[in-house]
Amino acid sequence: MRFLPTEEQSDFARTLRDLLGAADVPAAVRAWGAGDHGPGRALWGRVARTGLFALAADEAYDGAGLLPLELSLGFVELGRAGLPGPAVETAAAAVLLCELGDAALAKRFLPGLVAGEAAATLTLPGGSPYAVDADAAAYCFTVSGAGELRLAGGGGALLASMDPARRLSLLPAGGELLAAGPRVAAAARTAGRWARLLTAAQCLGVGEALLARTVEYAKQRTQFGTPIGGFQAVKHRLADTLLGLEFARPLLWAAALTLDPGEVAAAKLTAGEASYAAAMTALQLHGAVGYTQELDLSLWLRKARPLRDAWGTPSQCRAAVLQARVR
Repeated sequence: MRFLPTEEQSDFARTLRDLLGAADVPAAVRAWGAGDHGPGRALWGRVARTGLFALAADEAYDGAGLLPLELSLGFVELGRAGLPGPAVETAAAAVLLCELGDAALAKRFLPGLVAGEAAATLTLPGGSPYAVDADAAAYCFTVSGAGELRLAGGGGALLASMDPARRLSLLPAGGELLAAGPRVAAAARTAGRWARLLTAAQCLGVGEALLARTVEYAKQRTQFGTPIGGFQAVKHRLADTLLGLEFARPLLWAAALTLDPGEVAAAKLTAGEASYAAAMTALQLHGAVGYTQELDLSLWLRKARPLRDAWGTPSQCRAAVLQARVR
């Protein structure tokens, strides 16, 4: 069985990697964390022009069709580059609007989301009550436990976050009622699965970036006159980190192919834990310099833990995996 991306899918991922690699993403991330969204918005627009967000919308609304595997490949690259902004939430909101089947709502919001002209944040019942980057989002969607989809008027006061470029706030109660009923609840469940899947993809990309930077550092840093990468203990730590990431990769592809809740939860659990383990390895092998905010490494270190817990903590994902196995 050949369980690998096609040549076309790989080319798409390489296009994104080259685009983001040529941009000064760390500068955009630092600006975003300081409240300046300009550089991040410019980068967001360039990413959208590759067709990334079109993969989360139907063709009837300027999308390319709902293609979770291709979208996951793209979000691995977003994680690898550390792109700021509510990318997961924007894609999940697009899926939610498509799943609702309301043509008027879709025509109102989807073209802007697909083109990268607008970002969205989204909160769903059973998930985190905090909206991501509501201050930068054009649309703040929220679904209540009663099955009401509302457009909130904007985010409240920003809260402290481990990742300064992942700005959190509580959405105000009320707002414009867009839809209600069982179809909203069903669409929210589907959107939640997509959000969990794409967060897993981001986790994988973050972990790969952390490992790559740590390997390069291990080649340069010397102790006792030799690079630390030559020490057996360091080799073992790096190999264990690589193994965790490589084990997560096929689980991510399997989840993207099926969108089964249990498969998606397994992918999120494994990718999130592997990414966090990569952060711990990076921090240990870099030593004290790894703590400094001036080092670009810190931008990925501070993403690993929040992304591990976003759209499904490890305990929630374990419970979902077990529930799927006992059905």
